Order: sequence, then C-alpha cells, then structure tokens
Amino acid sequence: MHIMKYARDPLYKNSFFIMLSSITNAGFGFFFWMIAARLYPAEDVGVATALWSSLTLIILLSRLGFDFSLIRFFPNGNKSKIFSTSVIISTAFALVLGILFVAGVDVFSPKLHLLKSPICLIIFLITVLINSITTLTAQSFIALRRGELYFLQNLVMSVRLVFLFFLTFLGAMGIFGSISIALLFALIVALLLINRTIGFSFSVDTEYIKDSFRFSAGNYLANLFSVAPNQILPIMVLNLLGAEKTAYYYIAFAIAGLIFMIPNSISMSLFVEGSHGESLKRNVMKSGVAILGLLIPAVIFIYFFGGFILHLFGKDYVQAFELLRLFALSSFFVAVVFVYLAVKRVQMDVKSIVFLNGLTCALLLLLSYFLILRFDIAGVGYAWIVSYFVSATFVIMYTSIIKGKK
Repeated sequence: MHIMKYARDPLYKNSFFIMLSSITNAGFGFFFWMIAARLYPAEDVGVATALWSSLTLIILLSRLGFDFSLIRFFPNGNKSKIFSTSVIISTAFALVLGILFVAGVDVFSPKLHLLKSPICLIIFLITVLINSITTLTAQSFIALRRGELYFLQNLVMSVRLVFLFFLTFLGAMGIFGSISIALLFALIVALLLINRTIGFSFSVDTEYIKDSFRFSAGNYLANLFSVAPNQILPIMVLNLLGAEKTAYYYIAFAIAGLIFMIPNSISMSLFVEGSHGESLKRNVMKSGVAILGLLIPAVIFIYFFGGFILHLFGKDYVQAFELLRLFALSSFFVAVVFVYLAVKRVQMDVKSIVFLNGLTCALLLLLSYFLILRFDIAGVGYAWIVSYFVSATFVIMYTSIIKGKK
C-alpha cells in the first residue's frame, strides 16, 4: 500500500526516474572511465576529461537560462513553441562559443592544442551541437513529469562503452569521440520522443522570450556560478598539477557524483512539482526526509569502501581517496543548498539564487586554487567542504531570520 502510494506521488515518481537516470549515467560513466583508464594512458585520460569539461562549459554558457525556464513555464505555456525557441537560440549560441573557444584555445587551454586539427575541430563542433539539443530534450522530459523518458535518453548513452575499444588509435580524441557517437544516438531517440509528446514548431516565440527574460537571465547567471566550477576545476588541476593528477581528480569527482545526484534529483523534482502548483511546504519536508534517508548510507559506504572503488580504475587512482571522502562529507551541506535553491526557483526569487550561487562559486574557485598548491588534489575537497558549509550556514541563518520576522 505504502509503496504504491509513493509510486503514484509525482514528487517521488519524478525523483525516482531522475535519480535512476543519474545512477545509470554515473554507473555507465564509472565503467566508461574505468575502461578508458585501462585502455588509454593516464595522460590521454587527463586530456580527454579537460576536453569534455571545456565542451560542457560551452554548453553551460549557451543555455541562457532556458533550461530552467522550460520547467517553470511549461505547465501554463505552449510547450512546442517554448521547446523550439529554447533549442534554436541556445544551440546557435553554443556553436558560436565553440568556434570562439577553438580559435582561442592557445589562450584558454594550451594543452588542448589537438583541436587545431581539422578533424578534431569538426568532431568537437558537431558534438557541441548535438549535446546542446540533448540537454534541452532531457530538461523537457523532466518538465513534462515524464522522468521515464529522461531515463530512456540516458540509457541510450551507455553505448559509449563499446566505442572505447575501437577508437584507442585516436588517443584522447578516441575517448571524446566515444561520447560523441553515443550522444548522436541519444539525440535521435530524444527527438523521436519529443515529436510524439509535444512536437516541434520550428519557430522562435518572442512572447515567451519577453515573459521569461528576467527569470531566464537570473537563473542563467546563477547556474553559471553553480556549474562553472565543475568545468573549470579540471582545467585548473591540469594546468597546476598535470594530466595524470587531472585524471585522478576527475574519477573521484565522477564517483562523488553518485552521491550528489541524490539531493540534485530530489530538489529538481521539488522544483517541477512547485512549478505545477503543488504544496511547497509539504514537498520540502518530503524532500528532506528522502534526501537524508538515501544520503546517510551512501556517504558511509563511500567513506569506507571508496578506496576499493578507486582501485578498480587502477592502483594509482587510489591517490584520490582522500579527495573522494571529502566530496562525500560535503554532500550534506550541498543538500541544504540544493533544496533552498529549488524553493527559490519556484518562488521566482532570482536575486537570492544568484547571490547564493555566486558566493559558493567565488569561495570554491579561490580556495581551490590556493589549497591545490598546498594539499595537491585533496585541496579541491577541502575547498568544496568549506564553500558549501558557508553557503549552507547562510541558508539556515537567513531562513531563521525570515521565519522570526513572520
């Protein structure tokens, strides 16, 4: 009875599929990088992670806040026009940024000079285009409360494992190319599903742009602050410590992603339900209970058995065990911040979102730079804990003050 009740609850149902998608993606990602670490030299793995981080950063910069506006405006708007507008504008901007990045690669990241090759350039830009569209289809499935479609799209990405074995002769580009081909398959499936659910309008809706501009712009800036460190840090580690240490850092962060996906998935579902007019207070309580119930055993497991998991990638990767533990411990502070941001997005309180993400970003990047020089890659973990502790403390204090005034 209770299980059926939870299965029908939109918050838990969407959270389940978002989380299952994250687990699937992280799980296949785990095996992907484990296989890559065994098939390719550590230097190639390090360059590939920096290359992928650069592309992800380009996608992040090109979203312009439409990924959040999709969720907030889907319930009461023309879904086909909203989706098409978001895809056309974001993807065009992504291609422009991709071209600019390659043109200035000697400045942005000299160690990615392989992008000067015409073939690598074409693969990179095509992947930018494909990834741009697939990220928006994924967000649309979440906004539609169709988490099962989001899961299916992520499941298709598992084919990237196969191509690793056939592209070893390309070195770092072989790892990157494996992901690119998998993204192409995921895009084909996603577009077929989108066509069956909301369809395409192939036009830009200026009214939607006007109505969502403030919300989109604010969340665009806030999301830059939130996600940019995840893409900048591998490049920072690459330039400060070298390609091998970048590989160790990236694998530890990928494993930690299994923990971070718990508060991320549930808070995303909280945002969706709030956008559909569901009780915010009740869903916040339900979200908090669900997060703690899953987070505690996950952190304990990683804390004690994380070294064994890292060893599966190769004995040298155990050097990232301390970093992995620090990431795991920080997840409790991350959860507080994520839930608070979901509430503020429902309330369309853009200023609070921008401030909190800006604070976390500034602390994380500044502390990481100085602590990496002192504690090697573990310095990123210490910076992560301190940054999210400060932000979580601010959330608790600010919320208490607001309640006191009421």
